[in-house]
Amino acid sequence: MRRWILAVAISAALAGCASQEAESNLPKGVSLIESVSLADSEVGIAYKKYQLANGLTVLLHQDSSDPLVHVDVTYHVGSARELEGRSGFAHLFEHMMFQGSQHVGDEQHFKTVTEAGGNLNGTTNTDRTNYFETVPSNQLEKMLWLESDRMGFFLPALTEEKFEVQRETVKNERAQRIDNQPYGRMGEQFNQAFYPQGHQYSWPVIGWPEDLERASLADVKNFFKRWYGPNNATLTVGGDFDELQTLAWINKYFGEIPSGPEVTSDTKSLVTLDKTRYISMEDKVHLPLIRIGFPTVYARHEDEAALDLLSNILGGGKTSIFYKNLVKDGYAVQAGVSHPCQELACQFSMYALANPAKGGQLKDLEQKMKESIEEFEARGVTDADLQKVKVQFEAGTIFGLQSVSGKVSTLAFNQTFSGNPNMIASDLARYANVTKADVMRVFNTYIKNKPMVVISVVPEGQNQLIAHEDNFTPPVLTVSEAAVKELDTHQQITSSFDRTVMPAAGEAPVLKSPELWRGKLANGIEVIGTESEETPTVELVIYLNGGHRLVPVSKAGLAGLTAAMLNESSQKRSAEELAQALEMLGSRVNFGASGYQSYIQISSLTSHLDETLAIVEERLFEPAFKSEDFKRLKQQQLQSLQHMMSDPNYIAETAFDGLLYGTESPLGVSSNGTLETVSELTLEDIKAFYRQQYTGGNAQIVAVSNLNETEVLAKLSGLSHWTGEASTLPALTDLPELKGGTVYILDKPGAAQSVIKIGKQGLPWDATGEFFKSYLMNYPLGGAFNSRINLNLREDKGYTYGARSFFSGGIELGMFEAKASVRTDVTAPSLVEFAKEINRYQANGMTDKELAFMKASISQSKALDYETPYQKAGFMRRIQRYGLDVNFTDKQTEITKNVTKSELNQLAKEQLKLEKMILVIVGDRAKIEADIKALGYPVSILEL
Repeated sequence: MRRWILAVAISAALAGCASQEAESNLPKGVSLIESVSLADSEVGIAYKKYQLANGLTVLLHQDSSDPLVHVDVTYHVGSARELEGRSGFAHLFEHMMFQGSQHVGDEQHFKTVTEAGGNLNGTTNTDRTNYFETVPSNQLEKMLWLESDRMGFFLPALTEEKFEVQRETVKNERAQRIDNQPYGRMGEQFNQAFYPQGHQYSWPVIGWPEDLERASLADVKNFFKRWYGPNNATLTVGGDFDELQTLAWINKYFGEIPSGPEVTSDTKSLVTLDKTRYISMEDKVHLPLIRIGFPTVYARHEDEAALDLLSNILGGGKTSIFYKNLVKDGYAVQAGVSHPCQELACQFSMYALANPAKGGQLKDLEQKMKESIEEFEARGVTDADLQKVKVQFEAGTIFGLQSVSGKVSTLAFNQTFSGNPNMIASDLARYANVTKADVMRVFNTYIKNKPMVVISVVPEGQNQLIAHEDNFTPPVLTVSEAAVKELDTHQQITSSFDRTVMPAAGEAPVLKSPELWRGKLANGIEVIGTESEETPTVELVIYLNGGHRLVPVSKAGLAGLTAAMLNESSQKRSAEELAQALEMLGSRVNFGASGYQSYIQISSLTSHLDETLAIVEERLFEPAFKSEDFKRLKQQQLQSLQHMMSDPNYIAETAFDGLLYGTESPLGVSSNGTLETVSELTLEDIKAFYRQQYTGGNAQIVAVSNLNETEVLAKLSGLSHWTGEASTLPALTDLPELKGGTVYILDKPGAAQSVIKIGKQGLPWDATGEFFKSYLMNYPLGGAFNSRINLNLREDKGYTYGARSFFSGGIELGMFEAKASVRTDVTAPSLVEFAKEINRYQANGMTDKELAFMKASISQSKALDYETPYQKAGFMRRIQRYGLDVNFTDKQTEITKNVTKSELNQLAKEQLKLEKMILVIVGDRAKIEADIKALGYPVSILEL
């Protein structure tokens, strides 16, 4: 096997000769900045960097392994570009820029990308906003047209109505992701204490609600004019494309957009605290939480790498001091230390979730955390500490190169924040060169006896659990007069060509399904695999048919708890020693369980596969099943169940499944179990289920690697002696008769949103039968962003952050479900809109346009199905699990192409009868019940 070196090299000769040749062929106004190439023995990211006359940076990365392209536009603007009292603009723009531009109609951005067979999204953080699409390679020009239109022609299409709808959508997002989530408000409270008043990180990315309320349309327009010019953006294209043609398109669509105001980087000054600040908050949670933060440096500061190593030693997994002292000893359900860095500042962050069984006092946990810090100082840094972090970083870098989107994101990130896409080698060197002395120096400089911020989050009414009385109150915010500063005059240009004409798609690419091989181990265990040369890595999954479905309802939670025990000690080594061995290899091994299977996930560099599999075999065949491990994990699972009961989505899912399938069926009881079932589990139950589940007869293996069939089977030979018969699933109980049309309310007083689930029992999964056709049928109703349900409830009404419907199925049964989290005050109106859309679709079906959209979107999206190792593994698992032909996707494409509107509409009539569906709502009963009853629904109150 060839030697893989984690580095990227710039070939001066290549860049010189090739540049002269390329410059003569480049479009006018396009300059080649650098060309980075790789020798055969090197792994990294090859690319070319160009710049347009208007300042737009362009990065091109060729990867012809799949017939797709990934397009990313990153603007160097996040919430850190906002002013005090004017927060939330960058995140608001992430939403606004999907709402159409001068030459792209309302809602057409999502429709265009989805119809092209692609997927898309946008994200915002403190320092940047990015928009990205992955599409079949023949759709590249269309994506460049879309992205350029919102960069250069967004403002003419921005209206007061669009602004108000998206402001409501952001409010719904905040309610769903922050206000209605356990610990959701902790981060913004913490940052107010951590950063000085006016610091760009002292307000949340999503913005303060009052800031969003005071924003005007003029403010929004000015923020766009200030920050969204081509000179503040990086356009990165990766995948299978013609380079010169792509440059010509980029110049055509982006070249005439004028530069925006000059952009300079913000000053990076270290954050300091004058004294330790204590704050606290009550929340709808079960587990008290303590979080401690120390200010340190900023991203790519010379001390960042050493601080990262320090955080790993203190709290990075089972080999860390925090795990030993807090989790292993039972004082905390979870604990960890990390050192997240942003462009302007980093936080050395520690947290612990208290175990109520040990009292839950956060002052005791704070003391344990301080003692752990002192223990590190006395212990110092070992050679193994340095080695494991360096190996993990190198392995993580290689795994990050497995997808085009991952490589594009890396290039765009490095260019945006360093002005240099080629940072892999220097980043590796930063970590490789950290010494023991460096780690101790940064400990003394930034952590030892330094002021910190400590936040206590405790259950409502239990303020006695906080670590310390509050000694800090956030200052009253000042409101900046304007939303932006340094705004130049912005003149909207008229394009030199007709931008209303959407570019046509190119010739359809040839789809490349993975070439599969099938083999068997000596004991008959089936192995299905594919060879992928993109990275020197191996992804293996050992599936064991059974899982939660194999467990009696009275022992629900047993499958997951058994898997957790197999992640612990073996008869030869402790859990910490096994974790250390994996860390030194840069490998990951995880035992888990789900509804119908237990599994072992294995990720390894190819060079370390033998050692990794030896650890797998040790855990699998020689588990210790220690009593102390069982007691700790059982207690953690019980506390986790209590914690999840504060999550409205978990409550809704648990109640919904119980009503659909019955609480006497394993399908109607969470695979996590219940407090009652987990409380009764014993170590003997674990051992008995291990003997029943973890047999060679239950096992099947999926492999994706750069090794061929012969090599993979040879590596897996250690599993050839695995014996045991296949388990038989117990019979399912009869399905309950649903009380169609009934609304079941689970009360969550004070909930910011209502979680709505509507559905019924449905079809088991199939690849080419009625289930697959039902998937096609549902697509225009609730299966795409621009589906009827989402456009109604999100885009038109502003009731929710997102609404959808879908069919899901297993080998035995399935369901239809429509769901959304909506504002509490529009719970009843949301039910009205759900009912209207489902009833109308059931009665009249889809239109000709919706049929054409569905067919184009689903058939063309096949080009994206096999890019990553996990996508390939999922494809192979379906073939293996359901006994499918290797070309079943060709049959799906044929069905999609030929299915008729009348056939799908008949399915809608049969499958979408609302009167047969139940409705589950988790929300504030006092605020929603009367309005729901007024609609005429029978209401039943449930408790879990």
